Amino acid sequence: MTSTPASTRAVRVALVSALALGTVISGLGTASAQPQNQAASVRPAAWGPCAADVLAEIPAAQRDKVSCAVQEVPVDHSRPRGDSTGVIMMKRPAGDPAKKIGSLFINPGGPGGAGLIYSAYGSSFFTPEILEKFDLIGFDPRGVGRSAPLRCFRTQEEADAVNTGWYALPITKDEIASSIKQSKVYTDYCKINAGPLLNHMSTEAVARDLDVMREAVGDRQLTYVGFSYGTLLGATYANIFPHRSRAIVIDGNVDPHLRLTDGTQYDRERARGFEISLDAMLRRCDTVGVAKCAFAGDARKKFDNIRESLRKGPTTLPGGTQVTLTDVVSRTSSSLYSPSTFKALTAWLQSIHVAQNPSAAALGVQSVVDVPVLNNLGGRADVRVLPDTPYTADDSYYAVNCTDKPFARTNRNWATTAAKWEKESPTFGRYQAASDLLTCPTWPTRNPDRWIGPWNRNTKNPVVVVGNYYDPATQYLFAQRMAKELGNARLISVDAFGHCILGDSAGADAAVTRYLVDLTTPVNGSVFQPNVQPFA
Repeated sequence: MTSTPASTRAVRVALVSALALGTVISGLGTASAQPQNQAASVRPAAWGPCAADVLAEIPAAQRDKVSCAVQEVPVDHSRPRGDSTGVIMMKRPAGDPAKKIGSLFINPGGPGGAGLIYSAYGSSFFTPEILEKFDLIGFDPRGVGRSAPLRCFRTQEEADAVNTGWYALPITKDEIASSIKQSKVYTDYCKINAGPLLNHMSTEAVARDLDVMREAVGDRQLTYVGFSYGTLLGATYANIFPHRSRAIVIDGNVDPHLRLTDGTQYDRERARGFEISLDAMLRRCDTVGVAKCAFAGDARKKFDNIRESLRKGPTTLPGGTQVTLTDVVSRTSSSLYSPSTFKALTAWLQSIHVAQNPSAAALGVQSVVDVPVLNNLGGRADVRVLPDTPYTADDSYYAVNCTDKPFARTNRNWATTAAKWEKESPTFGRYQAASDLLTCPTWPTRNPDRWIGPWNRNTKNPVVVVGNYYDPATQYLFAQRMAKELGNARLISVDAFGHCILGDSAGADAAVTRYLVDLTTPVNGSVFQPNVQPFA
């Protein structure tokens, strides 16, 4: 089997960032204003050329191969003859049509991850055999990217005004009060501007859209690979449509039962997952030594000292750059997704340590200063545009999360909860609490159409659950729970860091290939290694 590029996870992270800012394709718009009179049966996908701006985002070698289609789906699946909206798809055809098995649908996660062009990057995640035997189908889920994006603002100026005073890591009483106020203003804007999709952004709705797309491409059953949040989509589909599920692989898993029944506890446990990953990364740094990790030498203590020092105020690096606690927590959180960034992260942390402890420079440790990753306020894109331009991001992240995940309908106790989470997860507890826990209590959707179970319906072929031991965003415990909650599942694990692994572990890739192609189920409990270890 040909190995995939070592930079696979970097490609995945870059794609998520780039695709979060999709624009509307002409003719899609928002939900149709007129009821649809046609029959409820699904029309075949009308494949045609992709728009020029879409083709500009994919490798040149793929541009003459792919095609695009907009599939009409009901806004409300309980009213199939009611208003409709469009979901855009991209197809990369099977390399050998004579050996084609069917279509393989891909979802990159999020929620709010625009997956349209992922089909053009299939070699980053899948083996050549899969590319030969499946049409790869990428799509932007409803309300995301180019699929009638759900937008809470009309202009960028409105968004900027709301984001001002909304802190990614509110600590002081004034920061907390301002963040609570601005998050309420945000949800008020969403109530006014989001349109018909506001009440129909659940994962259940997307799963039903996926079934429409499956039929539209001519497949009798679904073959699907979902990453991160895409694991919830796969699990939801498998339980709504168990008899239409051919082969489902889910990588970087959520705990579906907890996520759909107790959003607060789910997010609390997510913070713990980041802490587990951080601690393991710092221990690995000490193990490999300063020659490979500039931060080595009681890295755990140094990191904790940096964090506590920054709580008192920013640190100035050589050259005058100021580093804040938000910078460190945000960049560390982002870097834990991708082990290839660990060297740069730890070199940057060492430069902060030296700035806070000038005597450390005498040890001769090299420090590297580079630009920290910008925080995007818990999923809302941080767009820099000229004045008086339209708002071009979308607000699908909160639209999905606040629909799926139940929270108390008040954030009056946010400060107390955040302090509690921070005590048990010192680096990421408050940071995690500043996202959904702050915003979803005032989200304007009531009585959403969301799937809350059962999760144990039996599929003919087992769902393959893939989990990394040190996945930060979806801790390994979630993968174990997913495998137990599903009616028919097999868990394979990778002794690896980072969020999701397909494309970065030859053993796991081989097992998944045999499953997708031949329906040969991996041995439950199999453990694989990554292609590249951190700090290599």
